Amino acid sequence: MLEQIIKNYLVNTKGKDAALFDDPALPVAALGLDSLDMVEMLFEIEDRCGFQLPDPTRYPQMSFRDMLADIETAIREHNNGELPDLSLEASK
Repeated sequence: MLEQIIKNYLVNTKGKDAALFDDPALPVAALGLDSLDMVEMLFEIEDRCGFQLPDPTRYPQMSFRDMLADIETAIREHNNGELPDLSLEASK
């Protein structure tokens, strides 16, 4: 679900081509996101999980897959090892 939320945000809000995400080694930097874009993308996740992700400035140096794994790890650490339902309905 986390991957789909971020992909949907980038495709629907930032106009990124969905085919970009077919590359398993896709660097986050190749998405052409500026710092404001990164913050807005992370707000999408933070709003759903109820806490601020630590040090988002490291993500542009990662691959997209590594960024997803890092975000999932932070969410699990905040939720006693669980990955909560991140759907919009669950965050209300």
